[in-house]
Amino acid sequence: MQTLDKINVAEKLELITKPWSPGIMGQVNDMHVKAVKIEGEFIWHTHEKEDEMFWVMDGELIMHFREKAVTVRPGEFIVVPRGLEHKPEAPVLTSIVLFEPATTVNTGDGPEEERTHTPEWI
Repeated sequence: MQTLDKINVAEKLELITKPWSPGIMGQVNDMHVKAVKIEGEFIWHTHEKEDEMFWVMDGELIMHFREKAVTVRPGEFIVVPRGLEHKPEAPVLTSIVLFEPATTVNTGDGPEEERTHTPEWI
């Protein structure tokens, strides 16, 4: 639920206990601002209609694309354009803030699988 209070990102990240399970911290128009912790490799997937922004708070994100991999460190972010197949990976537990349309499913446009997660407000 959207409030008029400030959001403490570090406190919200402390509420995330399961990797790859984002929680919604806020909403800007039709975009969710989510907190997530990741570790290990995710699956290859695509979002045909949604761009995603991954902003690393701590740890290290390696965003794999079919033609290259990009390492993203604390204080840096990467935007994954819609329609581009990608696979996030974190060699260590990594805290990330996501900016993505509210309709975004974390596992993309493919069939639902065990890592598909419906985020809740935190």
